[in-house]
Amino acid sequence: MIWSDQNAIDGKLPVIRLLIADDHPIVREGLKRIVAECPDMQVVAEASTGEEVLSISESDGIDVILLDISMPGPGFLEVMRALRTSRSEQRILVLSVYPEDQYAVRALRAGAGGYLTKENSPQELAKAIRQVYRGGKYVTPSLAEKLAFELESDAHRQPHETLSDREYQVLCRLGSGDTVKAIASNLALSPKTVSTYRARILNKMNLKTTADLIRYAVEQGIAL
Repeated sequence: MIWSDQNAIDGKLPVIRLLIADDHPIVREGLKRIVAECPDMQVVAEASTGEEVLSISESDGIDVILLDISMPGPGFLEVMRALRTSRSEQRILVLSVYPEDQYAVRALRAGAGGYLTKENSPQELAKAIRQVYRGGKYVTPSLAEKLAFELESDAHRQPHETLSDREYQVLCRLGSGDTVKAIASNLALSPKTVSTYRARILNKMNLKTTADLIRYAVEQGIAL
């Protein structure tokens, strides 16, 4: 069945139960206010870390997870993979302050139903939630164009787009100035493993030092 906003207003739709996952209380409050204006939606749980998302998602009462990218704990890609394994029926809409060209493709490949930047309107958020809930994919026209380009050829990919998801996470955190020890703690890895990833990144991207990696991440705008 194709849903419309008018259907929602008429009260003819089932209530979409949401888990808001964001480590900023102000953001969660803002999202709850937006949802409160939608008769067909209800916030049933909140989480501020990746661990909390995985724990709360064990409940049968969640339909869609609004997932932030940069919460403490496991990286959002790890969280998504775990959710896809344990609760594949729960839909995920990634909400982020980061532009689509930085994380959207990786998020969709990992199983997200959509990717939306936080600069979008409340109406667009509601539209995205409904589309993801019914099993569709929510992408903006610009993201659809990027996905089509990804399918065409790898010839013009940026160096960081050749990295694995884990390598990409390490690069982003290095770009933010995190130490190897801090990255290891955040991603639940050993410092030695993080150093190994750093060496692989340097090799793949043909760079020489950590300073080069930091400079690249800042210039590309991919630092967390």
